[in-house]
Amino acid sequence: MSQVMLTPVITARNVNKVFHAGTPEQVIALQNINLTVQPGEFVSLIGPSGCGKSTLLRLIADLLPPSDGELKVNNKPPHQARLDRDYGMAFQAATLYDWRTILKNVELPLEIMKYPRPERTRRAREMLKMVELGDFESKYPWQLSGGMQQRVAIARALVFEPSLLLMDEPFGALDEFTRERMNMELLRIWDTTKITVIFVTHSIPEAVFLSSRVVVMSPRPGRITKVIDIDLPYPRVFETRELPRYFQLVTEVREHLRDAHLVME
Repeated sequence: MSQVMLTPVITARNVNKVFHAGTPEQVIALQNINLTVQPGEFVSLIGPSGCGKSTLLRLIADLLPPSDGELKVNNKPPHQARLDRDYGMAFQAATLYDWRTILKNVELPLEIMKYPRPERTRRAREMLKMVELGDFESKYPWQLSGGMQQRVAIARALVFEPSLLLMDEPFGALDEFTRERMNMELLRIWDTTKITVIFVTHSIPEAVFLSSRVVVMSPRPGRITKVIDIDLPYPRVFETRELPRYFQLVTEVREHLRDAHLVME
């Protein structure tokens, strides 16, 4: 029986990013990045502040160009993937418009894409129902908690059905209890949509709890020093954080982060 080969969602080969190249202010942000992400994976990028995690996410999103190397999103240059709406993006701040209702905030990408009003309203309501905010569509962002606002932002990022979700520390500003609940919500959404997720975080426990793989990065210049398979079973539940294997994996990630830092000193 022939095996179907899936096209990777992300392929990075020898990718580098240098800011202010050739000047006294030159900064090597990323160095020799090699990474492949398959469809349906949940991959977390973790490393110290300034290691280039968010920069790598921005290269994938075509918000910054790589200095050299090859980067493909769904086997296309990132710019074409952006034009084709292959990905949605969620940031640390929900970045909702206070003068638009929750429903209208989620509809916004479809409005920009010139979807007919009935279609964009239908899709936006489906997304709000998926993030369990269907009863809040007529509310405004300032009437919702921080966690609820982030769920709206996730709904907006998914409303046009992208194959990839890019998340840049989306829960970093939330309290610990809300953050844990949002982790559970995100895994539920991931399981429902089967979307590929690239997730930037500073939290080792969060990375281990969420991910199928954790990518460990070194201090600047950011390099991938280790890719760790997270072999905890899905679905993940609150009790997952009490498993001996969970603590072993948290320790493994922490040790690789420490080793990467020592090597760079």
